[in-house]
Amino acid sequence: MSIASLYVQAIAFDRYLNENPYMNISIPREQLAGETRVAATPATVEQMLKLGFTISIARGAGAAANITDDAWQTAGATLCSQDEVWQSDIILKVNAPLADEIPLLRPGCTLISFIWPAQNPELMAKLAARGVTVMAMDAVPRISRAQSLDALSSMANIAGYRAVVEAAHQFGRFFTGQITAAGKVPPAKVLVIGAGVAGLSAIGAASSLGAIVRAFDTRPEVKEQIQSMGAEFLELNFEEQSGSGDGYARQMSAEFIEAEMALFAAQAREVDIIITTALIPGKPAPRLITREMVASMKPGSVIVDLAAQTGGNCELTVQGKCITSDDGVKIIGYTDLPARLAAQSSQLYGTNLVNLLKLLCKEKDGNIVIDFNDVVIRGVTVVREGEITWPAPPIQVSAQPQQPKTVPTETVKNAPASPWRPYLFWRWLLHYLAGLRIAHRRTSLPILPSLPSRAWWAITWCGTSITPCIRR
Repeated sequence: MSIASLYVQAIAFDRYLNENPYMNISIPREQLAGETRVAATPATVEQMLKLGFTISIARGAGAAANITDDAWQTAGATLCSQDEVWQSDIILKVNAPLADEIPLLRPGCTLISFIWPAQNPELMAKLAARGVTVMAMDAVPRISRAQSLDALSSMANIAGYRAVVEAAHQFGRFFTGQITAAGKVPPAKVLVIGAGVAGLSAIGAASSLGAIVRAFDTRPEVKEQIQSMGAEFLELNFEEQSGSGDGYARQMSAEFIEAEMALFAAQAREVDIIITTALIPGKPAPRLITREMVASMKPGSVIVDLAAQTGGNCELTVQGKCITSDDGVKIIGYTDLPARLAAQSSQLYGTNLVNLLKLLCKEKDGNIVIDFNDVVIRGVTVVREGEITWPAPPIQVSAQPQQPKTVPTETVKNAPASPWRPYLFWRWLLHYLAGLRIAHRRTSLPILPSLPSRAWWAITWCGTSITPCIRR
């Protein structure tokens, strides 16, 4: 290849870059009090670079997650100040921007973070007025194709695990039962209410520690999942459809709630630890553990309320705090459980963001395409170029129950007859004679006619060996 042709290609490539510049992705430091997570890790930075983006990260952004600035640079990112990150094309965050961060957003940029549009209408209005595009990681559709970028499930998984760790810390006793020279230690009894992602994670963690785990969910179809995790599924003799068609459980009738409250009251007197995970999308959390139930629990018992941020499942829960009731029951209402495992949370959340970017940048050319024909992209996009597009059209994901396979009547009628059908009488006769022969030998009674011994031997052998092979 000549130098002239190389020069021409270089000019063409430079022109392409000017017309289609690589987008820059920036990750700022999280300013929310107590937040330790970051929206990327060195591993996810390398993946984003392969998609064609350039990466800028605020200095100290990963300090709380034990990620040094040198680690960012080694992965290929560029360090910048906190003010500079807001001038990028794409901004990746964990939490929604604070009031003093919204004016820093460059009009036309794309913000990807948790937004909670249903709970933050004022925030949505301010972001739309800024003229930006916003993608909410809490609005990912509950469909199988979107599981790899479902950040809510990732954080719920960590919250369920951490809930057991917090409960074990406050409980002050073994989870597993032991028999020692100093005496017998009974295993802890744990009740998990709600078998979503967080509930199943809590069940798995508590079971692995040796506790006796019981679980309840309004959806009977999760019974097998609960049992596969080593827990007992608590059932009500009450038939009511609980699926809402969007992957969540729907609000139940008053009769059903009365029955489940009676179940919780009985369980509260027996168990040592209760972990609640019940949520209703867009509404306050249902009250499942009353003041009277707490009073009936044994002193030293623990309640971990994973719904504390939306009001709590326990009547005595205080958001963000761990309190002790007058009856000696500790009630944990922490709302930052994923942030208490900062490194793990950052890795999972960063991977969710990478999977979203792969969907937006299919050509791997460092540019994103927001295609509203894709139900996943349509679902997460809550503001598009200053226009509020939330909520997205609903997606029906409920699966039809599998019907038992039945053989058509015509098929049964037209089935070919067995070729052994003419021999069924002889099969019965040989069996009958063989049975008489055996009875004759055991009782020595004259119940059979006189025949040579060889003849009786042949009849017995045919009746016991050959005829079972003749099919009906």
